[in-house]
Amino acid sequence: MDSETTIPSQNQEETKMESTEFEKNQKRYQDLIATFPHVKSSFSQAPLIEYGGHWFLQPLLEGCLHAQDFFQARPTDILVCTYPKSGDGIRDKENNLFATHLPHDLLPASIAKSGCKMVYIWRDPKDAFISLWAFIEQQKSYFGSLNSLEESFDMFCRGNSVYGPCLDHVFEYWKAYQENPDEVLFLKYETMRADPLPHVRRLAQFMGYGFTVEEEEIGVAEKVVNLCSFETLKNLEVNQGERNREVIPAVYYPNSAYFRKGKVGDWHNYLTQEMAARIDGLMQEKFKGTGLLEHGNTT
Repeated sequence: MDSETTIPSQNQEETKMESTEFEKNQKRYQDLIATFPHVKSSFSQAPLIEYGGHWFLQPLLEGCLHAQDFFQARPTDILVCTYPKSGDGIRDKENNLFATHLPHDLLPASIAKSGCKMVYIWRDPKDAFISLWAFIEQQKSYFGSLNSLEESFDMFCRGNSVYGPCLDHVFEYWKAYQENPDEVLFLKYETMRADPLPHVRRLAQFMGYGFTVEEEEIGVAEKVVNLCSFETLKNLEVNQGERNREVIPAVYYPNSAYFRKGKVGDWHNYLTQEMAARIDGLMQEKFKGTGLLEHGNTT
């Protein structure tokens, strides 16, 4: 046998088979997506694609379809769910902790069947929009240039935004929380930001890891608040500098883009009163009589 001849290992063969299977599935998803409605997005070179009443960019929708087919949730899993830039801030996940922006009605079926727990965080859509627009403005990709803030805002209000409509995204999880509060925890970014300690305690209890008397006495809950604060996370080395991070294939953001300000009411620096009134009116129309707005102000 030639000394340079190598026999592929079992792991190499398995990897090759998995890669081929992935490519087959990707092609299947791409063919299916080509039949879905496409509309103009905030990017010059990337349309929004409608699926299940929500809007996606192509690679995100491919990921959604793949998750629906293959993600197998376990009863011990915990999902942190948000509309983009609404306060999840999770980067390194534990084996049973996942973060997603998928709308509730498009989550993999295995999640509902497993009985795993979900934590949903919603944020004032005005601040969520500004944070998302400022974040996307820093991306480097084949999506092309970003529209002006005014154009992007108009599309956001009309529901044409990534994972949008934003208000539908919030409302789907609100309904899930009302129907099953033992498995869905519904939190508001602004109230957590104002007074995080009771929310950390509530979250720990919901997840099944409530603080013991001894832990409370030595200030473990307060230490968790400090460890997970916006300021602490923003100052981590991984979130510093302009080194690009690939979030989806061929889409890059600088490390510093992930934690910008985290402030409540930053929209005042970008939106006119007329623009703010437009979103507030849409919120009132969507959420009036549902209890959602009152829940957000008292929880």
